[in-house]
Amino acid sequence: MLAVVKSVGLSGLDGYMVDVEVDISSGLPGFDIVGLPSLAVKEAKDRVRAAVKNCGLHFPIGRITVNLAPANLKKEGPVYDLPIAVGILAASGQITGEVYANYVYIGELSLDGSVKGVTGILPRVMVAVDRHYSGIIVPWENRDEAALIGKVDIYPVSGLKEIVGFCLGKSEIDKHEVNIQKLFDSANSEPLKDMADVKGNHKAKRALEIAAAGGHNILMVGPPGSGKTMLAHRVRHLTPTLSLEEALETTKIYSVAGLINQKNPLILNRPFRSPHHSATKSGMVGGGRIPQPGEISLAHNGILFMDEFPEFNRDTLEALRQPLEDGQVIVSRVAGSIEFPAKLMLVAAMNPCPCGFLGDSTRECTCTPVEISRYRNRISGPLLDRIDIHIEVPRISYGELKDSNIKIESSSLIRQRVVQARKKQAQRFCGTSISANAQMGSNEIRSYCQVSGSSSKLLKDAFERLQLSVRAYNRILKVARTIADLSENEAIGPEHIAEAIQYRSFDRAYAH
Repeated sequence: MLAVVKSVGLSGLDGYMVDVEVDISSGLPGFDIVGLPSLAVKEAKDRVRAAVKNCGLHFPIGRITVNLAPANLKKEGPVYDLPIAVGILAASGQITGEVYANYVYIGELSLDGSVKGVTGILPRVMVAVDRHYSGIIVPWENRDEAALIGKVDIYPVSGLKEIVGFCLGKSEIDKHEVNIQKLFDSANSEPLKDMADVKGNHKAKRALEIAAAGGHNILMVGPPGSGKTMLAHRVRHLTPTLSLEEALETTKIYSVAGLINQKNPLILNRPFRSPHHSATKSGMVGGGRIPQPGEISLAHNGILFMDEFPEFNRDTLEALRQPLEDGQVIVSRVAGSIEFPAKLMLVAAMNPCPCGFLGDSTRECTCTPVEISRYRNRISGPLLDRIDIHIEVPRISYGELKDSNIKIESSSLIRQRVVQARKKQAQRFCGTSISANAQMGSNEIRSYCQVSGSSSKLLKDAFERLQLSVRAYNRILKVARTIADLSENEAIGPEHIAEAIQYRSFDRAYAH
């Protein structure tokens, strides 16, 4: 007898429907799974057999063939345990009628028949929603994440017996719903790291405010102990909370990576990823036997902080170039290419030289010119070109540290200006995929970053004097657009251009 059960597979972040076809025929007992199953899928034979028996159900004796269609796509993970078990029970007549065929099944089975949680639930549910299935049966652990879409009935189960009773009409499984608004209300429950905790460095704080307002990449250069790391960890709290669309995009990535906290199934605060400088290229970009998102994609819609920037492997740094330009990562394999989103804000920090004290008034630099040149050249010109803002973070003086009369703005106050600037950008780019000034392309720059008169002359002089590339020229315009937004000016004035130009001061100094 033949039974067909629906499930969902994953290729990168994209799901696809899988028909789990189960055929039981007479002949020598056997259990075969075909359709490009991975080792974890092949091992489902033992898990399903034990789960069915330990639930007090009959495991049929005969020739069992399971086909996972489409057969040309690799099937990974234990998510097919549940649909295979349901298919075997249906094909052997223990589940009668066609009720089971109306649902999509996702879940891993324990040997005792309980259903365990799996990764990648959100993108799987999205596919089932697009195909207009009436309901999805998911593990109890994944119930909140599965219900985030809200456009399909979610039936969480904790054991195989529940499904059998449900399909036979002997019992009911309660639908599960999630209050999205309640989740959003808890978005700001994180402890706030306040800019007011950082004394001095007002220029660096201003640069970070501009970066947060426009989503611009920023490089901070300064001696050890000048506050670069403290400042970087506070940028996240200057940015606005994620929109629902951004939250679902980000949650989808974390779901595939298996990083969802079941207590907080929706990612509501902008990601802040801070990989160690020993991170490999694959760890940053993504990849592996089963391609997984790397740190760059995990920072999508958020911040990627790279401390000790030149200490990262050269190949790892160069791998940043395409994501910073295109907002996506493409992982190519023999079987095909997988695309991961990577619209992020890069915050990088570095010392001015290997010893860290070049230009520091408190200690003398011990590095030779060759060592300094070699250290700076670890960051290539093309990569530096893609960083919109370069800012020096000098060591603060004792007077700045102890002067209680200096007014220090809190993160909440700075954030108000950033949010207002982001609202202007949201209105400007309404109906497009652009959410911040840093993401503007050539067409948007021509439309929204027009300059004339003294502003144009100032930009021309800087272009020729600093020998800027076209990319650097465009990034100056983008930063100037953000500065004008913070000033609540529709037109870009010479003061906005002048401030944007000063943030390219390391363009040549650190590229050569």
